[in-house]
Amino acid sequence: MTPLPDPKDILPHREPFIFVDEILELVPGESARARWTLRPDTPFLEGHFPGEPIMPGVIIVEALAQTGALAALSTDDGKGKLALFAGVDKCRFKRPVRPGDTLEFETRVTRVRGPIGEAEAVAKVGDEVACQATLKFAIVERDQLEGS
Repeated sequence: MTPLPDPKDILPHREPFIFVDEILELVPGESARARWTLRPDTPFLEGHFPGEPIMPGVIIVEALAQTGALAALSTDDGKGKLALFAGVDKCRFKRPVRPGDTLEFETRVTRVRGPIGEAEAVAKVGDEVACQATLKFAIVERDQLEGS
């Protein structure tokens, strides 16, 4: 069995804005499963919310998008490119995520038309769904962003 890559070998994200610690499953171009633990010293928890820290929903969605990017960028055609957020639909938050919680993210690419795609995504803490959404993305060459 081939070992799974380090997320930083695929994603351009780095601390403090990478929300994937480990890849659990990866089917290039199709799906990915990953894990991330919300550490008590994570910087955004200082202000969200003092005395009652919870992970912001938009960051859960970003983590799902990063997991989707693992699937999209791990293909031969995706290597060296960027996956950009193009939209989010049907997003629902089902439970708060607190310091010490370990999230498991699952994304499944459901549609691709040219450089634009769509994926179904779910974030869980244990067996409980924390967030689910339909994500839209665009795969672009890195130099397409120069000068913008």
